[in-house]
Amino acid sequence: MSRRDQIRMTEEELRDFVANSKTLIINSIGPDGVPHPMPMWFGVEDDGAVVMTTFRKSQKIANLKRDPRVSLLVEDGTEYAELRGAVLYGDAELIDDTERVIDILAAVTTRDQPAPDEEGMKGMRKVLATTASKRTGIRIRPGRIVSWDHRKLDGAY
Repeated sequence: MSRRDQIRMTEEELRDFVANSKTLIINSIGPDGVPHPMPMWFGVEDDGAVVMTTFRKSQKIANLKRDPRVSLLVEDGTEYAELRGAVLYGDAELIDDTERVIDILAAVTTRDQPAPDEEGMKGMRKVLATTASKRTGIRIRPGRIVSWDHRKLDGAY
């Protein structure tokens, strides 16, 4: 068995790892063809799509309008033996509908918290609506995923 096969995460491990990560790095392609990496808070939809929002006039949105190809990096660990991560490749879908942007903002905002009750959700959506009109949603359905978890090597590398 190759080292690559030994350290690859299972689907369940990958799902848990991504679900428990707060920040990812989205890499879009800049106007000069150079990768444009930026940290983002994100959510994960039931079908595995990764969602986030950013300001409509951001460089990320300009890049994605020109070329929707992205890679997303989620990583963890400080010592080689504990490094783990995943790169998710796909095309970004841009979402301009304000209600859908509010849905994404709500999902990202409440991700690590207990779900608010109905009144709390209404209040939160009202607050999020004040910024949603200035934002664009981004949805990526990963087409290819590369993952690694060096902890699986038990220190033998």
